[in-house]
Amino acid sequence: MTEAAFPSLARHDNIGAMEPLSPDEIARYHRHILLPEIGGAGQQRLKAARVLVIGAGGLGAPILQYLAAAGVGTLGIVDDDRVSLSNLQRQVIHDSGTIGELKTESAALAITRLNPHVRLIRFEERFSGEAARRQLSGFDLLIDGSDNFDTRYAAADAAEDARIPLVTGAVGRFDGSLTVLKPYESGEDGTPNPRYRDLFPEAPPAGLIPACAEAGVIGALTGVIGTMMAMEAIKLVTGTGEPLVGRLLLYDALAARFDTVRYRRRRTRERQAV
Repeated sequence: MTEAAFPSLARHDNIGAMEPLSPDEIARYHRHILLPEIGGAGQQRLKAARVLVIGAGGLGAPILQYLAAAGVGTLGIVDDDRVSLSNLQRQVIHDSGTIGELKTESAALAITRLNPHVRLIRFEERFSGEAARRQLSGFDLLIDGSDNFDTRYAAADAAEDARIPLVTGAVGRFDGSLTVLKPYESGEDGTPNPRYRDLFPEAPPAGLIPACAEAGVIGALTGVIGTMMAMEAIKLVTGTGEPLVGRLLLYDALAARFDTVRYRRRRTRERQAV
């Protein structure tokens, strides 16, 4: 895809106006810069990017680590939870020494050790529809690594209202999924891109889908899905490849199988209450 396919990140297209990479950054990101699809221009876009991540848990951990390592200039973290011992089996951005600390604080310390060039903005609160406009202010990409449908619907609505891309994913037991949403744009055929509710029209009844705390989840699965979510974010920022817009990627860890399901905008455009 061309750079013009990503108008929501268009402010990153004026490369000459962006802050140049320092010698240390050129050395740090040398393997990116070698890639013709990324190059120095793509790395500058990553440096200029402002990405908000919901959750510093199983999915948020690899998302934050790989985006920080990739050189995303500003990362926002939204999480109101504290690190517990049971988190460490999958939330690899935390460690035994940070048990009891706020996850935003623990994650920020780990990111700073990994890459001091990254600016961090912490929100020690839940992401919600009421707080979304304030939390999203100044960000140009949202990534939802939450573990509940209320947050997922709120994130989808907020990203659409702000006209920024949303990368969203989910995991449970041995299965994971992810997709990219840009419903404020249309596809090449002129058809509006689908919304989250075109994929999940309404939240399932309470208790139908057990939480990971009840059903369990294999730790490495969150690494697989979270890393792929980070990859989608990098594609969106740099204008490289084809993001998962209108496609739901499914991963069955036990069978080591990936499947892709296409979905479209439904005729009814009204948002349904969650």
